[in-house]
Amino acid sequence: MNQKKRTEIAELGEFGLIDELTKGATTSNKRTLCGVGDDAAVIAAGRDDATVVTTDTMLEGIDFDLTYFPLKHLGYKAVTVGVSDVLAMNAQPEQIMISIGVSSKIPVEALQDLYEGINFACNELGVDLVGGDTTASMTGLVINITTIGRAKRKAITYRSGAQFNDLICITGNMGAAYMGLQLLEREKRVLRDVENPEPQFTGYEYLLQRYLKPRARKDIIDVLAEEKIVPTSMIDVSDGLASEVLQICKASKCGARIYLDRIPIAKQTSALAEEMHIDPVVAALNGGNDYELMFTVPLSMQEQVMRLGLVDIVGHITRESTGAYLVTPDGSDIMLRAQGFKE
Repeated sequence: MNQKKRTEIAELGEFGLIDELTKGATTSNKRTLCGVGDDAAVIAAGRDDATVVTTDTMLEGIDFDLTYFPLKHLGYKAVTVGVSDVLAMNAQPEQIMISIGVSSKIPVEALQDLYEGINFACNELGVDLVGGDTTASMTGLVINITTIGRAKRKAITYRSGAQFNDLICITGNMGAAYMGLQLLEREKRVLRDVENPEPQFTGYEYLLQRYLKPRARKDIIDVLAEEKIVPTSMIDVSDGLASEVLQICKASKCGARIYLDRIPIAKQTSALAEEMHIDPVVAALNGGNDYELMFTVPLSMQEQVMRLGLVDIVGHITRESTGAYLVTPDGSDIMLRAQGFKE
């Protein structure tokens, strides 16, 4: 029997793998308005409304390290991860289901802490925890999150709607979560064999909060609705600014220019990056875990968006043929590249 050629995942990368696995996916149900390829699936719910559904998985040792990740914070972050994808469709999250795989090393009290964080985040966001599943795990803690939201069909925002000359907006600073992770990993290494470890976090508390307990930007979706602003495209910034820009460009068949000096980077991010000999711009572009929102609006809305005081305009949409680039202060163009996971 002839064996198939073996292709390593590293040859494709995360986004190439997703494309390969979903290239045969088709939709035949007329109620399926959007399948794979966006932050969430969109399903018709009546003449004018739509239901938005998304799922995420978090794995111990890959997405979190229980050596330093408080379980209450992990529960809170799990809700943020799920809700953020619904918000990226310009929809309101309403229900969430949490399934967990648990190894024997985890006591009941630890799981109670996890769910305390989950319940706190749900109450804060007005989301109902409506179910899930619990099973045994041989590889540590596994968390799967399914989030359900709702919106008017005409308000749903896809990645594919960006237009030439649209402004590219982001809702918060970039790279802080990544630097928070680097700080935690550094202290873990330094204190590995210390009997009574005392990690040095003073002055970088904001970075820890951004990584361990990120907040879903429901406030942005609420303000956009109040101001009657419907973005032309939107995406949740979980894999780094560069990856998300490229996802918008791919879906919208466009190019982009991001201006380096317009990317908001927090002072603590720059300070720790300098201390650890990391380029803060690289952290902003490729770090991930920010859970901010990036969206595009027509150029005519520039003043209205700036008046919100909640977003930064970091670039604009160009023709597809021009590609996606980071523009440095001296006018040089650097091609944007997606990171994603590499196994």
